Amino acid sequence: MSVELPRYDRKSLTPGIVHIGLGNFHRAHMAVYLDDLFSQGLSHDWAIIGAGVRAPDAAMREALLAQDCLSTVIELDPEGRSCRRIGSMVDFLPVEPGNASLIAAMSRPEIRIVSLTVTEGGYFIDAATGAFDPTAPAILADAARPGAPATAFGAIIAALKARRAAAVAPFTVMCCDNLPGNGQVTRNAVVGLARLSDPDLAAWIDASVAFPNAMVDRITPATGPREREMAARFGLDDPVPVTCEPFRQWVVEDHFPAGRPALERVGVTFSTEVHAYEMMKIRILNGGHAIIAYPGGLMDIAFVHEAMADPLILGFLDKVEAEEVVPYVAPVPETDIAGYYQVIRSRFSNPEVADTTRRLCLDGSNRQPKFIIPSLRDALALGGPVEGLALVSALWCRYCAGVTDGGAVISPNDPDWERLTALAVQARAQPELWLAQRAIYGETGADPRFAEAFARRLRQLWSEGTRATLSDYLGRP
Repeated sequence: MSVELPRYDRKSLTPGIVHIGLGNFHRAHMAVYLDDLFSQGLSHDWAIIGAGVRAPDAAMREALLAQDCLSTVIELDPEGRSCRRIGSMVDFLPVEPGNASLIAAMSRPEIRIVSLTVTEGGYFIDAATGAFDPTAPAILADAARPGAPATAFGAIIAALKARRAAAVAPFTVMCCDNLPGNGQVTRNAVVGLARLSDPDLAAWIDASVAFPNAMVDRITPATGPREREMAARFGLDDPVPVTCEPFRQWVVEDHFPAGRPALERVGVTFSTEVHAYEMMKIRILNGGHAIIAYPGGLMDIAFVHEAMADPLILGFLDKVEAEEVVPYVAPVPETDIAGYYQVIRSRFSNPEVADTTRRLCLDGSNRQPKFIIPSLRDALALGGPVEGLALVSALWCRYCAGVTDGGAVISPNDPDWERLTALAVQARAQPELWLAQRAIYGETGADPRFAEAFARRLRQLWSEGTRATLSDYLGRP
């Protein structure tokens, strides 16, 4: 089994990007696009310097530095796996308190883009309002010590301050996380934090720094023994290989005052209508993940493709998407939305990916308000059906109670798991307690039509189980 190596001289690369958050998604997405571009002999001054602001990032740094910053990416096509070594990253900064090395690197004039994948929950958003939360403890801590920040946003501010003082043009800040309006969300976090310690600097950042919105997409399972064994079959001893589906997509606003790589040459779409692509993807794909993951988890189904093979779960996905999600997705340029859903359906069913329902159930307290509640809110406002989305929410609540229908204990799977579990147990008798979480539901939890459907389905899940509840929803015996 052969391994495709970089088709360019890596010694010719010079850095133009600092990327914060070197997880699997970045290494299978942006790093691959750049690797493709470098192979065409283009944009060799846009190599990546990796960085992290959390202690676990240090382990990734150690693993990647040991292999000259090469990442193993294995594409999981049902017709055959392929493996390549991605060479677009040239260094990985030390992970340290105060982030001095990161700030110094971002202050260098040749760095013209700072990109981020720090997870959907890492932007300090008040879920009830959708606004930046300046009272978050990590934000208050950075505001008190702006010269030695702990967050990515504090480090970005410190570097922008240094560039301003040195009369160096600011870099573009490019979010690659899966958030509605991710550029604006990132702007809110950076400017909001800066305003707490230096309002003048905050005003300059707001006026001078570009934060383009982007939509990103590629399914990348977590790395474990299976993935390491795959790498070994290709003759590679890599502790951190990445596996991914063949599909990938990236849509970005073309707003890069300091310049950018020629990514349109390798399939990236530059568009003024990122919001339309983003709504389609977040509601249909990410919302679809939740629709199949929670019943799968409660029915002790480990893998996503196995959940898709269950007629009840597939029927549930098809019905909720068709009746309560797709109708509220705005038109997307040159895209057939019904056809897009069929592509999503096929991607979820890919057995080679072996993505887990547990991974898709992760962090529901951050994901539900972004991926499920907006569709629910639109359906309620326009008088459409909400029974399916109410059942999705009830399934999440039932999952958070911490035990499957078969009696297996569900290990903690949310940053707020302990509180959610206690609340989910209480909600078995008092469903309204779950919907009172304003940080999750805002005003939607008080809507009588939704609240009635949620309570009825939650009681049914406890009394009859997930399989019987899905059968009843689908009108099947």
